[in-house]
Amino acid sequence: MNKENILYFPEINDIKVAADTVKKVSAVTPLGPSQRLSKQFGANIYLKREDLQQVRSYKIRGAYNKISSLTSVESSSGVVCASAGNHAQGVALSCKLLQIRGTVYMPAPTPNQKVEQVKMFGEDFIEIKLIGDTFDDAYHAAMEECKELGKIFIHPFNDKKVIEGQATIGLEILKQAKHEIDYVFLPVGGGGLAAGLSTVFKTLSPQTKIIGVEPEGAPSMTVSIKNNKNTELESIEKFIDGAAVKRVGDLNFTICKAYLDDMLLVPEGKVCQTILELYNKDAIVVEPAGALSISALDFYAKKIKGKQVVCVVSGSNNDITRTPEIKERALLHANLKHYFIINFPQRAGALKEFVVDMLGDHDDITYFQYAKKTNRENGSAVVGVQLKNASDLEPLIAKLKRHNFFGEYLNNKPDLFQFLV
Repeated sequence: MNKENILYFPEINDIKVAADTVKKVSAVTPLGPSQRLSKQFGANIYLKREDLQQVRSYKIRGAYNKISSLTSVESSSGVVCASAGNHAQGVALSCKLLQIRGTVYMPAPTPNQKVEQVKMFGEDFIEIKLIGDTFDDAYHAAMEECKELGKIFIHPFNDKKVIEGQATIGLEILKQAKHEIDYVFLPVGGGGLAAGLSTVFKTLSPQTKIIGVEPEGAPSMTVSIKNNKNTELESIEKFIDGAAVKRVGDLNFTICKAYLDDMLLVPEGKVCQTILELYNKDAIVVEPAGALSISALDFYAKKIKGKQVVCVVSGSNNDITRTPEIKERALLHANLKHYFIINFPQRAGALKEFVVDMLGDHDDITYFQYAKKTNRENGSAVVGVQLKNASDLEPLIAKLKRHNFFGEYLNNKPDLFQFLV
């Protein structure tokens, strides 16, 4: 392995020390076969279930390893983190177990469910401050407190001890696996998990291919590797919040650039399909980032056939209030949900004609917004239609045009779509 240009290289001995440290709080999560996925892809697919940790994500490993490494002087002033998700819960539980005071900065719009989880894990050892509208606002406020009061900032990914903590997953997988592993698929956000796990495998199992997976709307590691330098994105799609960062860690970037065998971008809608499939077919609840690795299998279907494959399921902190949006995105991705502006003649019976004559027997109207305006020949409505088959779309559009109902197709007009729907 070539360590040239790597800012920091996690040593296996340090990762083994981290494993001894985190076992005090981190469960050895199952590495179990998925019969459904194995049959679907003609491979032996195993799931590393980090969603079964006490805080329902792998983040406890890095947070605990970092905080437990602090000296008594460093910890006496307390620690600070900025997070609206899994890292905050890992820091909170670590602070309670190590009896260290911690402050967690979270954006003001953070769902109350996530705030309550942090309170539950941290109890009296954690103070939560809701600051600003975005993660960046919370991050800057956290850094300001560290600067003013001399507190230690617990970074979610760009930290040596955090990387070594996340790397312990790799040691567990190799110990649990009964056969040589051909592929490991894992989610990439800031890069802490990818940097740590890829180091373990490239040291102890160099034949294993490590495939990083990012959301299509937040390709920070993909872009950085392509540019050959760590690159901050101007904007990102934040739906897969556990893996959506504008800039990956500098330490993580150099490791991932050297050791990741490939980076895949997966559409958010595809991830939503995977979330629903895991719930409906396997009774597994995952958050969007937790579904990334499994979502990527379709893109590697030919390469993994007959192989030994591990997918890291990184977390299950999914807010149930997001379920309607997850279903909507999944249907849009599958080309089954479509929105139109429909021009209705201002006469009795027009709606009945649209429903009876335009739609198929198994098509369903899922959205309808109409305002009648007097003294107009036609009135427009925004209509959402769910089709039984994706191939029914073009015949539907053709029929709407023949009968003068067609106004606009909105799915391919994102600005108008977001405004009207």
